Amino acid sequence: MRKAILLYNPHSGRGRHRLSDVEAALAVLRSAGVEASAAPTRAPSDATGQTRQAIADGCDTVFACGGDGTVHEVLQGLVGSQAALAIIPLGTANSLAHDLRLPLSPADAAQAALAAKPRRIAVGRVEYLDFTGKQAARYFTVTVGIGVDAHLFYKLNPAAKQRFGMAAYCAKATRLWLTHKMEDFAVEIADAGQSRHVEVSQLLAVRIRDFGGILRQLAPGASLDRDDLRLVLFQTHSRLAYLRYILRGLFGTNWRVPGIELVYSAGAACRDVGSATGKKSRIFVEADGELLGTLPADVSMVRDAVTLLAPD
Repeated sequence: MRKAILLYNPHSGRGRHRLSDVEAALAVLRSAGVEASAAPTRAPSDATGQTRQAIADGCDTVFACGGDGTVHEVLQGLVGSQAALAIIPLGTANSLAHDLRLPLSPADAAQAALAAKPRRIAVGRVEYLDFTGKQAARYFTVTVGIGVDAHLFYKLNPAAKQRFGMAAYCAKATRLWLTHKMEDFAVEIADAGQSRHVEVSQLLAVRIRDFGGILRQLAPGASLDRDDLRLVLFQTHSRLAYLRYILRGLFGTNWRVPGIELVYSAGAACRDVGSATGKKSRIFVEADGELLGTLPADVSMVRDAVTLLAPD
């Protein structure tokens, strides 16, 4: 690591994020002889452009200082380059940081990046319709969710998220679990070398093993070390089945939940079953906790996509 930039989200987390957190990480890097600077993001899409500019200016490492959303935005500007991604976890959930076993202290996280051995990893890619009706695409490192969980992000008040953090997620998730009308959509997946079609009320395409918090092992068998996706197929409308699946991850059990299937796959094609009638889709798509748009959506993998700095 010779030259690095720390891009920080002033609105990430529950207000505990302060410039002093970034300055603590900067001090560690500079003491190690790294030419390091920092810049705030001003809007959700800023970090992508700032990342590309930093690489053009000679930075070999870009630190995403914030939560999974900040990492997500930085990732869009990093894929395909030789610059490395490092993380200072300052967000609400910090799922990727939990999976990577990163220290929560900004100074310790910076030290961990200095000591890390760079490794190339695959990332996920999702194509979807944005809210203007245009086709768009995003890379992801944590998960893509289509269905109920994306509807949660659609309904979640951003101000409540910033003020109350995970409490806002849990309260809204509980309400949705009790009241949301689940809609089926069609999924085509490659399973054991063959194409298979199923109808689901929720699909998760997961890349990480440990989400931390109440989710923990949301998709056992998922790993950044693999070049595929761990798909969780909810072929049920049972609210009890949804709850049992979340509790299975929380308590680390091996329960088999009827109507919920896990498979490895290189991708999935998701379509609204009502599209043939001309009905506009209201089944939402999210990636890494960021609401993106609606169906149709295609999820795939991009191998050898980005360099990651994290402990072994």
